Amino acid sequence: MKQLITAVAAILVSTASFAQFQISASSGYAMSSAGMLTGTTTTTTSTENNYGSYGEGSNFQLRGTYFFNEKFGAEIGVGYLHGADQTINKTSIPGVAEVNAVARARAFGASASMVYNFTNNFYGRIGALIKVGGKTEAVVYNKAFLSEPQYNALGLTSGSYSETNYVEDFHGQFPLGFVAALGYSYDLNEHFALFVEAEYYGISLKRKDSEIAEFNTDIYAADETVAYASVNSLDNLPAGFYEKTTYVDELPHNNTDPSKKLSQKVPYSSFGLNFGVTYKFSGSSKK
Repeated sequence: MKQLITAVAAILVSTASFAQFQISASSGYAMSSAGMLTGTTTTTTSTENNYGSYGEGSNFQLRGTYFFNEKFGAEIGVGYLHGADQTINKTSIPGVAEVNAVARARAFGASASMVYNFTNNFYGRIGALIKVGGKTEAVVYNKAFLSEPQYNALGLTSGSYSETNYVEDFHGQFPLGFVAALGYSYDLNEHFALFVEAEYYGISLKRKDSEIAEFNTDIYAADETVAYASVNSLDNLPAGFYEKTTYVDELPHNNTDPSKKLSQKVPYSSFGLNFGVTYKFSGSSKK
């Protein structure tokens, strides 16, 4: 028993003698690593799949790390992802329709990791990742040419068309993912260091609900002047559109609520490169 107490005390003393706390701030860019289907591109001759991940884009991170000894540390981090546009629907059929619909992530996340120093410069970290806030934002432009009965009913001529612009915000259920990184740190002095790291995020998000935030439809004459403004809006959505949609795992065959849809998982996995600066507080020791 005395030997155990002595050993534990020695570990605590050695840990306390080294204990180091540091904070790091970084920015970087991540590319898709999932390669999952996000949408399609349609022309008069073909339809092509588009693949990607909503984790692609620029990110900003702030992390705090506590080292127990020269090798091991624990880290808590928060970050923001400003996602790149992912094509949902791009359609170009002259005289029929022109659609440009993209979606992008605007997400806040947090992580908890263990850090291991391989050398004085090279390190690695691995841990859990969660999304704590934000949304996936869909921005849609839809130009549709009116049929003969439609433009005749409005007193217009052939070549008249409608233009619809809307924004829909998608929210997800609480996800749990995986984060890992390998990096190189260079000490500028006792307190400051620069670092570069390669980082992987493995995470996907199940949709919970969505809400249309903006909606407007204008009718244009063949000479491209506005004939009827705001014929549809948030207060007057056209058939097939619902201000709020709920996503569920099961729908009965006799479901009569069209605002409910089957849920799906969307990819947020990515692989990126970060650059940043670290500040080491006084009290660290490598003596």
